Amino acid sequence: MSEPKDALGLIETKGFIGMIEASDAMAKAAKVRLIGYEKIGSGYVTTLCEGEVGAVRAAVEAGAAAAQKVGELVAMHVIPRPHDDLDKYIAKISVKA
Repeated sequence: MSEPKDALGLIETKGFIGMIEASDAMAKAAKVRLIGYEKIGSGYVTTLCEGEVGAVRAAVEAGAAAAQKVGELVAMHVIPRPHDDLDKYIAKISVKA
């Protein structure tokens, strides 16, 4: 997230397949960029996307619905205008993408 982004979207699932399904649906539903995923532990995985607020909201909604069909949706969240200090956390996650 080196350049300013309008929003950051996150979806957390229990299970890798749910995360893959969510990521695929996010990328297909709206003009967002998938920036990475993080394995939390005990089967929990979070995927992240960025883009314009409306696009990220639509992508997260679509991704959450897709994740629920094949696995367990734990949480979903959209952060409009994320603070620049989040870059240090996002950089660690986006390396995995």
